[in-house]
Amino acid sequence: MMNAFPLQGARIHGGPDRHGAALHDFSTNSNACAPCPAALQAVRQADASQYPDASYTALRRKLAGFHGVDAARVVLAGSASEFIFRITALAAQTAGEGGTVWLPPHSYGDYAQAARAHRLAVATNPSSAQLLWACEPSSPLGAAHAGLGGMVDERAKQAIIVLDRAYEPLRLSGAPALTEAQLQTVWQLWTPNKALGLTGIRAAYAIAPVGAGEAVSQLDQLSASWPVGAHGVALLQAWTEPGVQAWLAASLCTLRGWKARQSALCESMGWTCLPSDANFFCARPALPDGLTLAQALAQLRRHGIKLRDTASFGLPGHVRVSVQPPLAQDALRAAWR
Repeated sequence: MMNAFPLQGARIHGGPDRHGAALHDFSTNSNACAPCPAALQAVRQADASQYPDASYTALRRKLAGFHGVDAARVVLAGSASEFIFRITALAAQTAGEGGTVWLPPHSYGDYAQAARAHRLAVATNPSSAQLLWACEPSSPLGAAHAGLGGMVDERAKQAIIVLDRAYEPLRLSGAPALTEAQLQTVWQLWTPNKALGLTGIRAAYAIAPVGAGEAVSQLDQLSASWPVGAHGVALLQAWTEPGVQAWLAASLCTLRGWKARQSALCESMGWTCLPSDANFFCARPALPDGLTLAQALAQLRRHGIKLRDTASFGLPGHVRVSVQPPLAQDALRAAWR
């Protein structure tokens, strides 16, 4: 069974809005320990006076070595969102009229937006779709993707399966659902800017499944020239460096402590916190009588605090809150009271 996507308005994202950047921003999932000093230095030293290598030869090799795969499997992207739209375009071309996409029940809005743009209908059952999306840890819940292994085993040879791994580097607990062998059968989408706390640098890459050379060539044909600029190249190169990875590992220890404190703080305010493996979680706030969630969030915004309403993820009545330092947590508690 399939449903056409309804017309949608403006896209909803976290981060700065018409009021600018919030003093305490819980609405984006960027690493709150960041920015990573070494990565920031690399970006600042990037030579923006020249084009990057149009083939990204050295960068592909570096990323391939980091993941232990063939460089031919590395696909550079302007951002995760850019890749989402590009691979959706490929799926639409491959499927032709009547093509469908399957989305997780709660998922990032750009998956659906890209499907709408390319006139793909949403399938209620993954067994009938040509393009399937998964995200682990998921957004907005930060949880495991239930049944992911079975879906991959059943559909990987017949469909394009994309595993969005944006939050894998920010995993604070749990373990990936897929085995290493299963990972080699899906597209793995990586966006290090979140883990490094440099989300203003737009750069991403994907690892293609084994044997997907033709699809890689087609994606290259669908790409604009130089999808990643000099600063994005510097970020992705820094991402592979041992020192940067060591900084990330240390930051996860800090985030675990902050997360425990923040969850307890939210629960002390009467909020119901949902389980999460990542540096963010969802919660149902205990609203004062007569106040809607939208009104409560607007009042918090006036106090310099921004949270993410998860209605756009298909989870009304909840907010997604990224783990922030104790100072920001205390500001949230004071403003809520």
